[in-house]
Amino acid sequence: MTSKISVAASAVQAGDHIYNGTGTNAHPTFAWETVTEAGNVDGLIRLITGDLKGLHGEFWLEPEEQIVVIRYPAGAAAGAR
Repeated sequence: MTSKISVAASAVQAGDHIYNGTGTNAHPTFAWETVTEAGNVDGLIRLITGDLKGLHGEFWLEPEEQIVVIRYPAGAAAGAR
């Protein structure tokens, strides 16, 4: 079971899924992306999706800015493989 939660950008973890859609009409199956790296750079939170060596997306947020993520419970993602 997954949980869709709203958290501060500073609480986003690698493995969370964030929405990268073009609006409410976008099909969510194609718009949720997995965060591969999250870190603090010069006081802003940088979230990276995709492969750093290839195509990837970057999202820059204020640390307390709210963002909706889908997060798997601990151990659930590994058990699904």
